[in-house]
Amino acid sequence: MRLISRRFVGLLASAATAATLLVTPAVANAQVELPGLSSGSSDAVDAVDAAVRDSTWDTRNAIHQETNMLNPQTAAAIRNVVDAAVDSAFPGMINERTAAALPAPTATRIAEPAPIPAFDYGSCPADATACIDLNGRRTWLQNNGQVYYGDVYMSAGREGWETPTGTYWVNRKVKDEVSYEFNEAPMPYSVYFTYNGIAFHEGDPNVLSHGCIHLSHNDAVTFFNELQIGDKVYVY
Repeated sequence: MRLISRRFVGLLASAATAATLLVTPAVANAQVELPGLSSGSSDAVDAVDAAVRDSTWDTRNAIHQETNMLNPQTAAAIRNVVDAAVDSAFPGMINERTAAALPAPTATRIAEPAPIPAFDYGSCPADATACIDLNGRRTWLQNNGQVYYGDVYMSAGREGWETPTGTYWVNRKVKDEVSYEFNEAPMPYSVYFTYNGIAFHEGDPNVLSHGCIHLSHNDAVTFFNELQIGDKVYVY
C-alpha cells in the first residue's frame, strides 16, 4: 500500500511538472540549443518547437504507462490532467499523433460482378426466328441469331404424343383457337408450325401436351404477335 502511495504521489508530481512545462513552452524553448543553428533563426525556432513537442509527447506517454498499475478511476484522473496540459500547450497534437500511430485502413476490394453466362443456343441455326429446346423445356425468339425474347419455360408433348423435332415454318395463326380433336379444348393464341396440328399456344407449361408447345399467357401473346407466316421454327 505504501509503495502504491509513493508511486501515486510521484505520478502526480510528474503530471504537475509536465503540465508546467507544457503551459510555458517558451521557457523551455529558450533553454534548448541545437548545434549548427543560430538561436534567432526560423529554422532554430522550428527545430526547438519540434524537440519540445517530441519531449512532451514522450513524457505524456510515459505517465500514461505508469498509471496502468493504479485503479481505473485514479489512472483516468491523472491521464486527464496530463492530456489537458498537452491540449492547452499544443492544441490537436494528441489527435494528430494518435491517428498517425493507427495502422492504415485496409483497402476494401470491390468484387467484380460475375460475368453474364453466354446464352445457350444449342443447335438452333441463326436464321431461325423461334427455337424450341425439348430437353431443356425452353423456347425463345431471335433475330439474325441473337435472342431478343426468352428463353421462357414451356412444356411439350408427353410420351406417345412427342413433339417432332426438325425445321418448320409458321403456316397459320388463330387467336381464339380450340382443339376439335380433344373436345374443343381451348388453344388461345395458336401459332401453327406444322401441318398436323402442332402449335405454340397458351396453356399450363407445367402440364405436358399432346404435341403442342404450352406457354404462359404473356409468352403466348408475345409469340403470337411476333411470329409471322413463313418464319422459321427449329425444334431439337
